[in-house]
Amino acid sequence: MENPYLIVLADDHVLVRRGIRKIIEENHELKVVGEMGDGTELIEYLKTHLPLPDMVIMDLSMPNLGGIEATKKVKELWPGIKVLILTMHDNKNYLDLSQTAGAEGYLLKHEADKELFAAISTIRQGGTYICPKMR
Repeated sequence: MENPYLIVLADDHVLVRRGIRKIIEENHELKVVGEMGDGTELIEYLKTHLPLPDMVIMDLSMPNLGGIEATKKVKELWPGIKVLILTMHDNKNYLDLSQTAGAEGYLLKHEADKELFAAISTIRQGGTYICPKMR
């Protein structure tokens, strides 16, 4: 069996993280290796844990260090880590800011149950994923 694709979750809502983890764990090719409540915790985790994840699934609205700034930092320090923004914000400005920060994907939370695996797969294969409502 191929090594699993490692994912870290960053969202300030524990219930959201647990729900996303449960969905991801349905796919045996994917493995959630960490959960953080904000961008600062995420950066500290990445500095101290190996192996590095292949992807971070991150909310935009988090305390301390939000998703846009955390994405910029992740891409600056670990350019090989893919970032999927998972958010409630269906605002094109946030999409643009996320892409400028370096995120490879943008998915709305209310579409995650149907689109999460498509987003992960597209990004994993080197593509960019924008959820249907934001295209």
